[in-house]
Amino acid sequence: MSTRTTRSVGAEQVLEFRLGEETYCVSIDYVTEIVDMGALTPIPNSPPHVEGVIDLRGNTTSIIDPKVGLGTDGDLGDRIVIFDSEIFEDERSVGWAVDSVEEVSDVDEEAVDDSPIEGDHIRGLIKRDSGFVVWIDPQAMDDELVDGEAVAETPSDL
Repeated sequence: MSTRTTRSVGAEQVLEFRLGEETYCVSIDYVTEIVDMGALTPIPNSPPHVEGVIDLRGNTTSIIDPKVGLGTDGDLGDRIVIFDSEIFEDERSVGWAVDSVEEVSDVDEEAVDDSPIEGDHIRGLIKRDSGFVVWIDPQAMDDELVDGEAVAETPSDL
């Protein structure tokens, strides 16, 4: 008899990661890989959220500090979550510097509360015994950062 894990209808997998003391997540469908931070090449006159670029297997990949967009304090993380370039309008290669990658977990849609703030970059809040996990939409956050909108309205006391 084989054992197979199944997800319930309406469940989605997310990648959970830490930025400072808070836990965030993104849909695993957006993530292509996770790599260690390497040497960054800074780009002169880049926006504050762009830390620089790395060469990732021949692709120039922009490294973003999501803490800037989310209003979270702290040093640049040492892990990089690389996103599928097709989620971005210009199909560029983008990675987020995060402090640590925690786990991949299943989330039922019923377990996701609405965002307490305006803006499309927060898809919702997932309540856990240990607190909340803030579900971020990287495509919407990127759009808001590129457009220069104030994204840093994430509640820091979740």
